[in-house]
Amino acid sequence: MELALQTLATLITIGLVMVTVLLHVAYLTYFERKVLGHMQDRMGPMEVGYHGLLQPIADGLKLFFKEDIIPTGANKIIFSLAPVLSLITALIAFAVIPFGTGEVSIFGLTFRPYITDLNIGILYILALSSIGAYGILLGGWASNSKYSLLGGLRSAAQMISYELALGMSLVGVLLLSGSLSVLKIGEAQGGGFWNWYAFSLPFPQIVAFVIYIIAGVAETNRLPFDLPEAESELVAGFFTEYSGMRFAFYFLAEYAMMILVSCIGAVAFFGAWHAPFPFLEFSWPSVGFWHIFWFAAKVYFFLFFFIWIRGTLPRLRYDQLMRLGWKVMLPLALANILITSIAAYIFNTWKA
Repeated sequence: MELALQTLATLITIGLVMVTVLLHVAYLTYFERKVLGHMQDRMGPMEVGYHGLLQPIADGLKLFFKEDIIPTGANKIIFSLAPVLSLITALIAFAVIPFGTGEVSIFGLTFRPYITDLNIGILYILALSSIGAYGILLGGWASNSKYSLLGGLRSAAQMISYELALGMSLVGVLLLSGSLSVLKIGEAQGGGFWNWYAFSLPFPQIVAFVIYIIAGVAETNRLPFDLPEAESELVAGFFTEYSGMRFAFYFLAEYAMMILVSCIGAVAFFGAWHAPFPFLEFSWPSVGFWHIFWFAAKVYFFLFFFIWIRGTLPRLRYDQLMRLGWKVMLPLALANILITSIAAYIFNTWKA
């Protein structure tokens, strides 16, 4: 009976997390169009609903009823499955993202603000983000289009370059926390912003954070690293031939990855669900509410940053993209690991 109740609670939690993520993905498109509009002295969406609030629903209905075209000569099975692969890998990575700690019991069911806690949570997320790139590569190849193929190949090369720097940037955090569990990394940063790994002793991980956020933007194929799409060069890149819901799946996967990268950045470098000062760790109306509040505030800040740089920076050339990944970010990430290791050893020896 207890196992059945716990299974039911887990299934409900999965449903809540998936609905929350998908709603955020839908309204992140609206938020982006509004913010970019104001940055460019425009109004953004205004027609559907009050100030365009129903625009994401209208866009979703339009894509749902749009004709689904499969090009002649395309590999139909891979062409159909590639967008699903990208979306599923982006969504299931949220299984190990903790939005807070603690438990609450309702009608005999025990709920936690996360789905599960894996002791290799960081590796799980990095593995899934790598698999997501296969969806882009396969979609570009299966379309039987030169533009799509070039976009897919660019995505693969970009993933190899920046996934390495992204993973290396997190090693310093893993050394300081002593765990690969995303939950334990978050728990270790309580007590004030001076304990957040971006600012904490023995060696603040601010350089690692800068590397992480640049690599994260490249990982999501966003400006100024949107070379796999590059409308001015490749029409629309890897999804040139896609329409209808398959196009929507790629669209959803990109925005879900933006939210995922923001969540990991908040957990690894900025204290996860912890408030910046201990006196802001309120206990009313519930600890769980304030955990989710602080976590969401940090994630929204990162999402705003994604949109801000899209409206500010021009697209890099492909050789500049590769040079930055291999000759700048990777050596910096390795140097950060070396210095963090030495600093942590000296600091722990001194404390002992």
